[in-house]
Amino acid sequence: MAAAGSFGKIEEAKPGQLAFLANPKYEEYLYTTQASVIIINNSLELKQPVSAALIRVADAYTAFATLLNTYQEMVTQQLNGIQQPVFMHETAKVGSNVFIAAFTYLSENVEVGDNVKLFPGVFLGNNVKVGKNCILHAGVKVYNDCVLGNNVTIHSGTVIGSDGFGYAPQANGSYKKVPQIGNVVLEDFVEIGSNTCIDRATIGSTIIRSGAKLDNLIQVAHNVEVGTNTVIAAQAGVSGSTKIGNNVMIGGQAGVVGHIHIADGSKINAQSGVSKSIKTPNTAVTGSPAFDYTSALRSQAVSRNLPEMEKRISELEKLVHQLITEKEIL
Repeated sequence: MAAAGSFGKIEEAKPGQLAFLANPKYEEYLYTTQASVIIINNSLELKQPVSAALIRVADAYTAFATLLNTYQEMVTQQLNGIQQPVFMHETAKVGSNVFIAAFTYLSENVEVGDNVKLFPGVFLGNNVKVGKNCILHAGVKVYNDCVLGNNVTIHSGTVIGSDGFGYAPQANGSYKKVPQIGNVVLEDFVEIGSNTCIDRATIGSTIIRSGAKLDNLIQVAHNVEVGTNTVIAAQAGVSGSTKIGNNVMIGGQAGVVGHIHIADGSKINAQSGVSKSIKTPNTAVTGSPAFDYTSALRSQAVSRNLPEMEKRISELEKLVHQLITEKEIL
């Protein structure tokens, strides 16, 4: 029997666990699960009796996420104090109720806000500022001069503020490095997944606006701006100086070229290659090069029918040739 108060997937939950149902594809498990409590949508109509206690809410997925977040906060709040060994420069400033794990490095003039959790191996370069209630997981590196707002979460292995990819081609075929003297700014409530790289600006700032969520293994180049509440899935790449609007959704492995604009509310399908600006808000695109989503689907449908169309054209050519031959005989 599972420990009371724990969580489980509806298809695998044990007695004593809490589960949720938001996706209709899993409704069949509602009637067979061993979970003791299940969060469901108000709109769900039961087709047969359910043994578990049901909690009806407007949005089961959001309610469950809120519950898990509260649980996680309870766990992390228990972490407090400064472990050893830690290097903390004499000019570094640390707020109250912080947790700084062993092997963390705080450089000159670093500022860390209240309730921040820094896990083992975190590096904060000179003049880095970390706001309140931030969590930096093991191995996060934040280079000099970068700024993190409040309630920012960064997962293991991510690098914030590494040099942008800037090289000037020379007459002899070599490349001269262009110094990257800007920084990265992560605004409030930004979350960055594991092993993501966000490059510092050449001049000015690379900016991730409030509420944006970036998945694992993403490359964001120098001087990029990512808008409020924009989400980017794993393995996507955004080239330098591109401006991405608010509430944009970018699928996994999508690529965006540099120096273009992506309008608010745009949706870029997975593995799409965006080679020019998307100027109309709420536009959906797919393909490489990416173009209008509906038109792309029609093109794909036509492509799938090409073998049959080729066969029909061949038959029509034979028929036309036969008609011409018969006419010549007459």
